[in-house]
Amino acid sequence: MDIQKNISTVLETLPEGVQLVAVSKTKPVEAIQQAYDTGQRLFGENKAQELAAKQPQLPNDIQWHFIGHLQTNKVKYIAPFVTLIHAVDSLKLLKEIDKQAAKNNRVIDCLLEFHIAREESKYGLSVQDAEEILKSDGFGELKHIRICGVMGMATFTEDTEQIKSEFHSLKMIFDQLKQQYFSDKEYFKEVSMGMSGDYPIAVEEGATLVRVGSGIFGARY
Repeated sequence: MDIQKNISTVLETLPEGVQLVAVSKTKPVEAIQQAYDTGQRLFGENKAQELAAKQPQLPNDIQWHFIGHLQTNKVKYIAPFVTLIHAVDSLKLLKEIDKQAAKNNRVIDCLLEFHIAREESKYGLSVQDAEEILKSDGFGELKHIRICGVMGMATFTEDTEQIKSEFHSLKMIFDQLKQQYFSDKEYFKEVSMGMSGDYPIAVEEGATLVRVGSGIFGARY
């Protein structure tokens, strides 16, 4: 597995303004170090305790993105160092992230996860859910989180038109929230969508962050 070559291949397809999150979940520290040595700095993990174990073994300037479904009782493991939490889908989770961020004297950047796929198994908010959170008194009291954009996962399908349409809908949600709630917030700028199989479509539809795992590190093991 030529990790260096794979990263170069992906980066060559990304326009300016789109960042690569190398999804290193289940991969050993050595593989992450190899990717780091090529210049990659953004890495995505989906298990809090696995990430907390890897983090001290790797360079300090890695930006760790938590990309999986995050349970409230696991936030404490990653709060001291995580750069961005991609999949926030409730006010309860936001409150816990805020609480743990405050304990660590920092502000944690988060993305709101939206359910854009036709598959019921995927997590995520509806636009109505998100607006209820953003308008709530509870959200207004949070001082240690920052909503920086949106995240979503397309349906696992060969139908590229369906994938395109789902990504397009996420970008429209981003634009709507930006206009209504974050028009004066420069940091509200991220659209996290697209994985190894569909990230070129995501880029076409306005992604700013793509999450590529098997395309860099090979199939999961």
